[in-house]
Amino acid sequence: MVNPLKSFTELPRVKQLGPGLITGAADDDPSGIATYSQAGAQFGFNMLWTVLFTYPLMVGIQMVSARLGYVTGKGLAANVKAIFPRPVLYGIVGLLLIANTINIAADIAAMGEALRLLLGGSAHLYSVCFGVLCLVLQVHLSYETYVRYLKWLTLALLSYVAVIFTINVHWGEVIRELVIPRLALDHNTITIIVAVFGTTISPYLFFWQAAQEMEDLRVSDARNGRPSVPHSPEAARRQLRRIRWDTYVGMGFSNLIAFFIILSTAATLHVAGIADIQTSAQAAEALRPLGGPVAFLLFSLGIIGTGMLAIPVLAGSAAYAVSESFEWRTGMNRKLPEALGFYGIVGIATVGGVALNFTHLDPMRALLWSAEINGIIAVPIMAIMMILASREDVMGRFVVRPRLRGLGWAATGIMAVTVAAMIGTS
Repeated sequence: MVNPLKSFTELPRVKQLGPGLITGAADDDPSGIATYSQAGAQFGFNMLWTVLFTYPLMVGIQMVSARLGYVTGKGLAANVKAIFPRPVLYGIVGLLLIANTINIAADIAAMGEALRLLLGGSAHLYSVCFGVLCLVLQVHLSYETYVRYLKWLTLALLSYVAVIFTINVHWGEVIRELVIPRLALDHNTITIIVAVFGTTISPYLFFWQAAQEMEDLRVSDARNGRPSVPHSPEAARRQLRRIRWDTYVGMGFSNLIAFFIILSTAATLHVAGIADIQTSAQAAEALRPLGGPVAFLLFSLGIIGTGMLAIPVLAGSAAYAVSESFEWRTGMNRKLPEALGFYGIVGIATVGGVALNFTHLDPMRALLWSAEINGIIAVPIMAIMMILASREDVMGRFVVRPRLRGLGWAATGIMAVTVAAMIGTS
C-alpha cells in the first residue's frame, strides 16, 4: 500500500524545503505568538496588514543570508569577522547571545504554562523538562536526523490554521479592515506595529539560515567526497533556485501562521473586549470560554510544538555566531567531544533560559528586553549583510542582483525606521 504522506515528502519541490522552511516556522515561536495575539486582541482585524507588508521584506533579507551561507560556505559571523573590525563582531554576537537567552526563557515559560493548562501540575517542572529535552536532542542527534525532526515540527503551526475552523469569523469585515485598516497612530498602535515588525524580522533568523546552508553544504561535501566551494555555475544556479523557492515558501508559511493567529484572537478575544494579552499561554486560556475546548487545545498544542522548534534555533544560532567568532569547530553533525565550545554555547543559552524562569524576571519584561535588543542589532546586521552580499571579494560572481539588493536595503531602511519609532515611543 502506498503511503500518501511519504509520497508527498518525496516530491522534488517538497524535498527542496529545508533551512528556509525551518527558519520561517521558528519565527512563530511562543514569544511571537504572544505578540501576534496581543495585536489581534487589542486592534482586531486592523493589524492583519502588517504580516502582508513584512512578507517581501522577510524574503529579501533571509534570501541574502541564505546566499551568504551557501556561496561562501561560512556562517554569518565568520563572514562579518573576515571584513569588519573585531569590536563590531563581538558587540553584535554578545547582544545576540543575551537576546536569544532571554527569548528562550520566555518561550520555555510559555511552553511550561501551556502544558500546565492542559494537564495541571507545575509549570516550572515542565519548563525544566522541555529545556533538558531540547538540549539532549541537539547534542545527541545527527544533523540530518535533527533537521528531519524540525521539519515535522513545522506542522505544529497548522494548529493555528485549524483554530479558524472552530470559531465564527466575519470574513467581510476581515477583508475590509485588511485593505483599509482603521488605526490611530498613537503610542499603543506604534508600539504594536514595532513589536510585530521586530518579531517578524529577527537577527537570530539571519544567523540560523546562513548556518544551515553552510551545514547542508558540509553534508553534501561529505556525501560526494569533494568540496562544493567554489561552485560550478551549473550547480550554483540550481542551488540558488532552491534557496529562492525554500525562502519564499518558508517566509510565506511563517506569515500565513502569524496572519491566522491575529485573525483567531481578533475574532474571539477582541470581539469579547479582552484586549490585554501578556503571554501566549494567557491567550490560550482566554480563548477556552470563547472559542471552545477544541480551539483552546489547538492553540495550547501549537505553543508547545513551536517552542520545541524555536528553542533549538535560538540556541543554535547563538552557538554558530559565538563559535565562528572564536574559530571553534561548529556543527550539529559533530560529536560532543569534537565541538565542545559549540555545544557549550548551546548549553549555556538553553540552561540560562531555564534558569531565568526561577528568578523574579517578569515574562513580558523579558520579551520587551529581547525585542529591544533584537531591534537594535537587526539594523546594523542587515546593513552588514547587504554590504557583504554586494562585494565581489566575498561573493565572487554571485553578488546579489539589483532587485534583491534593492529589496534588502528597503528592509534595512524600514527596520531602521521601526527601531527609531520603538525608541521614540519607549
